[in-house]
Amino acid sequence: MCGLSAYFSSRSDAGPVDEPTAAAFAAALESMRHRGPDDTRIEYGDGYVLGFNRLAIIDRDHSVQPLRYGDRWSVVFNGEIYNYRELRAELIREHHASFATEGDSEVLAAAFHYWGEAALPRLRGMFAFVAYDHRTGTVHAARDAFGIKPLYLLETADGLWLASERKALDPFAAPAGTALDRDAIGHYLTFQYVPDPITLHRHIRRLPPGHRMTWTPGGGVREHRWFRPSLRPLRLQPEVAHRAIRDALRASVRTHLHADVPVGTFLSSGVDSSAVAALAAEARPGIHAFTAGFAADGYSEIDIAQDTANQLGIPLTPTVVSDEQVLAELPRIVQLLDDPVADPSLIPLYFLARTASQFVTVVLSGEGADELFGGYTIYREPLSLAGVERLPGGVKRGLRQLAHVLPEGVRGRSFLERGTTPIEQRYYGNARIFDPDEKARLMRFTSEPHTAITAHLYAETADVDEVASMQYVDLHTWLTGDILVKADRMSMAHSLELRVPFLDQQVYAAAAGLATELKLPHGTKSTKVALREAMRGIVPESVRDRAKLGFPTPTRLWLRGVIGDWVDHLLATSQTGHLLDLEYARGLLAEHRAGTADRSRKVWTVAMFCLWHAITVERTITVPRTVTVPPPAPASPANERLLMPYAR
Repeated sequence: MCGLSAYFSSRSDAGPVDEPTAAAFAAALESMRHRGPDDTRIEYGDGYVLGFNRLAIIDRDHSVQPLRYGDRWSVVFNGEIYNYRELRAELIREHHASFATEGDSEVLAAAFHYWGEAALPRLRGMFAFVAYDHRTGTVHAARDAFGIKPLYLLETADGLWLASERKALDPFAAPAGTALDRDAIGHYLTFQYVPDPITLHRHIRRLPPGHRMTWTPGGGVREHRWFRPSLRPLRLQPEVAHRAIRDALRASVRTHLHADVPVGTFLSSGVDSSAVAALAAEARPGIHAFTAGFAADGYSEIDIAQDTANQLGIPLTPTVVSDEQVLAELPRIVQLLDDPVADPSLIPLYFLARTASQFVTVVLSGEGADELFGGYTIYREPLSLAGVERLPGGVKRGLRQLAHVLPEGVRGRSFLERGTTPIEQRYYGNARIFDPDEKARLMRFTSEPHTAITAHLYAETADVDEVASMQYVDLHTWLTGDILVKADRMSMAHSLELRVPFLDQQVYAAAAGLATELKLPHGTKSTKVALREAMRGIVPESVRDRAKLGFPTPTRLWLRGVIGDWVDHLLATSQTGHLLDLEYARGLLAEHRAGTADRSRKVWTVAMFCLWHAITVERTITVPRTVTVPPPAPASPANERLLMPYAR
């Protein structure tokens, strides 16, 4: 897990980069030092620069980057290839390849050298890499199947820039204030994140998940999709499906445990992280687990996580987050994200990662299980609406008109509205903050509709049921735009490598063929039932059927207390008034604080954009370049009750 940066001149006859460019490149690389504090190296050549910040995980004394492979390739690679030893043996056997290191970086370079783009589906892992071909002057880059690792790119008249984080490209692009992508703002207000491949900077974008690209001077960027997830049900007997899931996940967890540094696991209250922790404990008894919670009643999973850890026989270190810590670290959290993500669960994840980094260098986590196995309650909606959707078109139109005239809050109105609305219009993805009418009230500009992001995804799933379509939408939007962004940034902020065993080729294959009935059976309110059944006898029964919580965050309470005062001041002083009606936003906050309506998600989404704008555009809030990680804090009066049972 590291941070890469690269520059390639648009001039085919370019010599070494000039000193100002070299200095700016080095400074930009330094802005990502948190991603790899163990080693920083830069390779300069005619018409190019490659930079790398390394977090040494495998072959720690060697495998430095930028890596040269033969006289042809220079490579920088962020991520892990878990099957690199098998690939290495295959390359030696088939091509008599030679290796100077024992790490996965050189194996990736050799695989690309001998197999070209055909190597990508053979890489089991998470990755974003850039490979420069000295013979042809061609730049190759690729991103893993699910978008676990990020890769940003910027094309200018001078050439091509690439980096693991957008902040490393900002110095070479137009100022953010003059290059704001208003369509991206509109999508952020809908989804609570900026969906791939766009960013809030209209000249900087992300290489989409499962894509590769090539670039030559004068030829521009050419992108190609090398992986497209497909959810096509097979006729599987339940016991066959459960065994396939269990075997694939067990093998994936064991593979993800390989490292030359200490490895731990995150643990919340649900089946996803518990499954990972249980299977990790099988392979590595006594593995260290970490969890987080808040002092507010009802917003901590520490008790449940501790009970699970006790049953698994593994140590657990909890982290209790205070309101004061949230206020102190919010600017840094938003700055780390590059573009705002208004998912408040990234806050406990930030503090959880900070604690874990004091004990281990790698953690396993449960991201991806919900999207693959049908873990969100909203996925049951098509099943509950099936009766209405089967009605003739004329009847549905009449029911929809009836729903429109029913008063707000009348029982059944929402059901009729949803049941008579096509899924393409009613399901935006796992998060839906402001609907079109609300956005029209808030925004002082117009932007493209959310269907610009989701329409092609529904077109690609026209032959599967609505549940699979919803999962497919989330795999391409929510997972890569929210879940994996916060996982990467909040862990890397503390130089901690986060691995996701569910987002593995073999686990994906076991999930892709599941029929909806195996994931969300009729007659039950449970979700991801196939996964829960596969974990029978592995995960404690007290956890196996528990509903998902996912590090619950007291945003509602925050906005009614001191943090709400801070948000009101932020909205009152923000320089985003030309973009948003801030008085309307403050009115939403006032309603929330008065208790007349829950406006927490909407207010938080606006506030995080205003905070991002203050840091990135206005420069009225300054974030320290580095943060010193403190030792574990003793229990305070606010968290003493929560920590007491877990003292060791």
